[in-house]
Amino acid sequence: MVRRTDTRQRMLDTAADLFQTQGYHATGLTQLTTAGGAPKGSLYFHFPGGKEQLAAEAVRLSGERTGALLEAILRDAPDAATAIDRAVDALADFLTESDFQRGCPLATVALDAAAASEPIREACVDGYASWHGIIADHLAGKGLPAERADELATVVLATIEGGLLLSRTRRDVAPLRAVATHLHATLEREFS
Repeated sequence: MVRRTDTRQRMLDTAADLFQTQGYHATGLTQLTTAGGAPKGSLYFHFPGGKEQLAAEAVRLSGERTGALLEAILRDAPDAATAIDRAVDALADFLTESDFQRGCPLATVALDAAAASEPIREACVDGYASWHGIIADHLAGKGLPAERADELATVVLATIEGGLLLSRTRRDVAPLRAVATHLHATLEREFS
């Protein structure tokens, strides 16, 4: 027998994937439950707030998973420039492996639904803030003053997000590679 928590987690995992690839509004309740292998009624059982609650929780899950991956990549890199190169390489791989269907796990939902839903907007804010903090902490740990690390983390995150969006739209990782080259040079200057 499938445990209740397994169904809930399966629905979250499915929602995270569908919202990342399709967005919030293009993903229907029937699709969420069918793809998650759950009866339709289980959506409201596990997520009394409905699709909006499911989306907010799925965005949080995606943000946490990406944050953990980012931390691991940055932790294992010998310097900040290499760390960002490796993070961009991983993102480029995700894009190409998904045939350009999976860009940033937050951006599609943020652009699609954050303006109309406070819980979804907050989940997106928290995810981006977490990633920003991971990058800022890494840069500060490599020797930048905290204020400069914070500013540069904003530049790094925004630049990578833009590169992901352009790459996904063009179905070509060239924009992402171009921003990686620019960020690499910027970080080398900062730490020289």
